Amino acid sequence: MKRIAVLASGRGSNFQALIDRIADGYIPAECVRLITDNPEAYAVERARAAGILVTVVAYPAYPDKQSYEAALLSAMEGCNADLFVLAGYMRILGETIVRRFSGRMINIHPALLPSFSGLHAQRQAIAYGAKVSGCTVHFVDEGMDTGPIIIQRCVPVFERDDEEMLAGRILVEEHAALPEAVRLFCEDRLMIKGRVVCILPP
Repeated sequence: MKRIAVLASGRGSNFQALIDRIADGYIPAECVRLITDNPEAYAVERARAAGILVTVVAYPAYPDKQSYEAALLSAMEGCNADLFVLAGYMRILGETIVRRFSGRMINIHPALLPSFSGLHAQRQAIAYGAKVSGCTVHFVDEGMDTGPIIIQRCVPVFERDDEEMLAGRILVEEHAALPEAVRLFCEDRLMIKGRVVCILPP
């Protein structure tokens, strides 16, 4: 059985979706750790309620990004996890960490990449006049939201939408797409060929 660890900075609703799908047997894995840069994150409460160990690596506790990244790398290596899931983790990871866990780290982004990368993706989609948006689960590489795509799910963008309305519609799909991607990884059904992620049959 695979071991997964989650990195989150905020409310942790995608983290909760993973907890729930592990509990009901959909994802054949054990969640062994939550790592957060925010000791006040609600994700911490979710972890404790589920009996998952929490490691806080708070950015302000370190003099610079290099020392923070060294502490984060140490925390990640200490998990002995097969897969790291970025579920609302709001810091860009440095190249050392990305390369160390290449092919073993995935992220969820609230847009159909490569469109609308970075922050406020829903706001970007509305401002651009997009007619569809959605979410993307992808492997993490050295760029911002540029790694090979595993799963995408679409939602319509309506003329009356504001950022919050669109975000809520996308979040429903995130809660399905992320567990699906994690399940595929845990079943050894993902193969990266260049930029393309091939999904192997069961």
